[in-house]
Amino acid sequence: MYNFIDVEASGFGAGSYPIEVGVALANGQSHCTLIRPEADWLHWSQEAESLHGISRDILLIKGKSTLKAALLLNEWLAGKTVYSDAWGNDSCWLALLFEEAGVRQRFKLDSVVSLLTSDEMMRWQHKKEQVIRSMRLKRHRASSDAKILQQTLAEMQTACAV
Repeated sequence: MYNFIDVEASGFGAGSYPIEVGVALANGQSHCTLIRPEADWLHWSQEAESLHGISRDILLIKGKSTLKAALLLNEWLAGKTVYSDAWGNDSCWLALLFEEAGVRQRFKLDSVVSLLTSDEMMRWQHKKEQVIRSMRLKRHRASSDAKILQQTLAEMQTACAV
């Protein structure tokens, strides 16, 4: 088992920022935290909100500060490698989070592609869709998505071992 991370954001592209981070750890634990936007983080996409279902108002009320969120991630992931299926986006959003918090990231972020053969890369999306259907998760949120990624890789590796 590997550690996985997923980041939900205010939208895509310039000005977007992380609003929720979820992890699925190799030991079976999972964690998630909402992130309160900084005062100058103004970008907001209604399209993104319709996907993750998190309103900006909820973040302002229930979100943790960037410092608290960064410290939690370091606590959960210290010294570990954590994998993402959207490395380009997630690495930028995590860099922004840690920069705003003024804290050094104490874990390594890598792409799930580094764990896959070329044949597995071609089958990844189809397997992921099967896992989503079989897990029947009710919401598109960061911790659920991290679990989906972890389970997708586990099922691909089991199929290859047989």
